Order: sequence, then structure tokens, then C-alpha cells
Amino acid sequence: MSCLLELREVSHAYDSRQVLDKLSFGVEKGMIACLLGASGCGKTTVLRCIAGFEPVSAGEVLLNSQVISRKGYTVAAEKRRIGMVFQDYALFPHLTVARNIAFGLHQSTTGERDIRVAEMLEIVGLEPVGNHYPHELSGGQQQRVALARALAPRPDLLLLDEPFSNLDVEMRERLSIEVRDILKQQNSTAILVTHDQHEAFNIADEIGLMADGRIAQWDPPYKLYHEPVNRFVADFIGQGTFLPGTVVDANRIKLELGTLQGQLAGGMPRGTVVDVLLRPDDILHDDSSPLQAQVLHKAFRGAEFLYTLLLPGGGRVMSLVPSHHDHAIGEKIGIRLEVNHLVAFPHNSGT
Repeated sequence: MSCLLELREVSHAYDSRQVLDKLSFGVEKGMIACLLGASGCGKTTVLRCIAGFEPVSAGEVLLNSQVISRKGYTVAAEKRRIGMVFQDYALFPHLTVARNIAFGLHQSTTGERDIRVAEMLEIVGLEPVGNHYPHELSGGQQQRVALARALAPRPDLLLLDEPFSNLDVEMRERLSIEVRDILKQQNSTAILVTHDQHEAFNIADEIGLMADGRIAQWDPPYKLYHEPVNRFVADFIGQGTFLPGTVVDANRIKLELGTLQGQLAGGMPRGTVVDVLLRPDDILHDDSSPLQAQVLHKAFRGAEFLYTLLLPGGGRVMSLVPSHHDHAIGEKIGIRLEVNHLVAFPHNSGT
């Protein structure tokens, strides 16, 4: 399938500070992609280059196979058929919800505009508040209005810049799922920018983890979590600990908890000292196991505890355990390994 949007070795700098460095990725039609990363990694600048708010100093941005940005050439933002949802919603306070949604439909007839506004109000579940003003709405409702306004002109691409950051945690999670459902229902192509990996996992089909103006890994959430390509990705995504191990052969690593089997990436030779990534879901509570670990810390999460455990050899691991197994700090519990994805990096390979 061809890409609706493609970035080819795009670079951008503010004065002498390089923000994007030969960044490349593609987004297929109907896909929800996410640029994930810490503050300052360049993810919002990517959106601004795609939207036409910033020029590129090298490389190309293509939409529908047409170049919309290259050095010295930029298609005006209003001619790109790109919608944008901003962090602060940017609603017009003097316009009703319906008139906010209608704002980008000035080329439609009055009848067409009214039909589209009614359709969008229904899609985002705001039919009862069409005549209200933004200040009369909750944060979640305002976000839906901003989404409806951006989608109303049927843009080829929708950009969302940290759209849930002003909401509380519970509302963020609920609304991110709702937004995904709406985008999929509309077969919209979208790129979300966020620093919150839970938000990214909730909404995105594919995620590009960014660092220093580049993509460290671009993959579906499942692969990003279970098959990180380097230490940086492994450290950033999810929770986990590293235990030292030694490569036995191409498919086995020996470590304190036993010998793990799986396909090793990188072809590390026998005897190589490695750090093995263990996620909390790799360490299972098992009262019948002879392998015992001491509870150092526990975090109650409702349905489960996240235990930090001290192994006999001094290593530490984490384990997700159903919350009816309420063990005291200092208590020893039985554990066993169930590792379906063997991830290891050469010791001291850095991040």
C-alpha cells in the first residue's frame, strides 16, 4: 500500500540548533500513527513541518505523492488539506459549538454546511450542546468540538498535538479510546504527538519513538514493547529490568533464573556477556516454584500489585501479580519465568 504521507530525510534547525536530523517515515491511508518521545526530541516540530508552519532545511515532505515541502519551497498551510487539533483546543469563544464546527466549511452552501455540522455533532456525541459556547463545556467536550471542527472539511490528514494533555488521567484514557473509534469510523489518517506512551498505545496503529530529531524505532505498539531494537527503546517503553547473562549459543542465554531460549538478534557469539530485558509480565507468581524472591517494594494498582523482587544472587526484577496475592515487604514468594520474547543487548552497550 502506498503512503498518504511520506517524509524523506527531513531536517530542520532553529538558528544553529538542529532539531530534526534526516528524519524519514511514511503513513498509509487510514492509519493512526504516533510520534512519541520526551520533551525536546522534535516531535512537535515534525507536525509543524507537515502542516506547513515551518520550512524544512533539507529533505522532502510528500502528501498524496506530491511534494508539499522541500528546501526553498513550501505549499501554504491552508492549501494542504490538513486538519489540526491543538493542545489548547483553540476554539473561538464567541462562537457556538455548531458555528465552531462550521468554521472551516466556508466553501460549502448553507444547506451543505448545516448537514455536515449536524453529522459531526452526532459523530462526537454533542448533539445536545450545539448551541452552547465553549466556556459552558467540560474539557473533554471542548476536545470533541476541536476534533469535529478539524474533521468537518474532510481533510486528507489530521494532526493532533498533545491533544489530551490538559485533561485528568481518567478523562485522557477514556477520550483517547473515543477519539480512536471516531477516527476509525471516519477512515481518517492521523498523526498524534505525545510524550505519554499509554496514550500512544491506546490510540496508535504504529508508533515512531523519537530521540534527538530521529526515529529510534517505528513499529506497532506490540512490537515496540516486546521487540525493542536498542537499549534506548527498551528503557523508554514500558517497565522492565535488565539481568546479566551469557550467550550459550544462537538460541540460548544463561542467567541467574535459568536458561532462556529464543531467537537472538545480532548474532552475538558464544560467551558474550549480555543484559537480558525482563518485563513484569515475564515474571509469574508461582507458590510451587523452588525459585524464591524477596519482596522489596509493592505498588497497588487495583486489579494487581507491581512487586519489585530481590533475587538470591542480588538481581532485581518486577512482577505483575493479581491483587488477591497481597504479600508483605520482606516476604519471600515463589516465581517462575515465562519469556516469549528474548531481548538482550551486549553488556555496557549504553542507551
